[in-house]
Amino acid sequence: MASIEHFEAVDMRVGRVAAVEPFPEARNPAWKLTIDFGPDLGMRRSSAQLTHYPAEALAGRLVVAVVNVPERRIAGFCSEVLVLGALDPDRGVVLLRPESECAPGARIA
Repeated sequence: MASIEHFEAVDMRVGRVAAVEPFPEARNPAWKLTIDFGPDLGMRRSSAQLTHYPAEALAGRLVVAVVNVPERRIAGFCSEVLVLGALDPDRGVVLLRPESECAPGARIA
């Protein structure tokens, strides 16, 4: 069982998807996302297997991501954050997002 200290060590933040690019080099279908986490964290990049979302549905969207994970190289691309979602057996990852508008960089509690 995880302690509250373990949970508090995971830095989850709200970000706004600033750019979506195809990622044909990835082994599994994915997008390259550039996400704005506000003035303190800035822009971060992520590889995300969210191809059931068209690019235009992702651009400008608020997402929730873990920002204190180690960088990971995926097909030569440096993924800096882990975008969070719920696993759906039919669609894959369904993105988590705030219920209403909030500032990029806001902490998840």
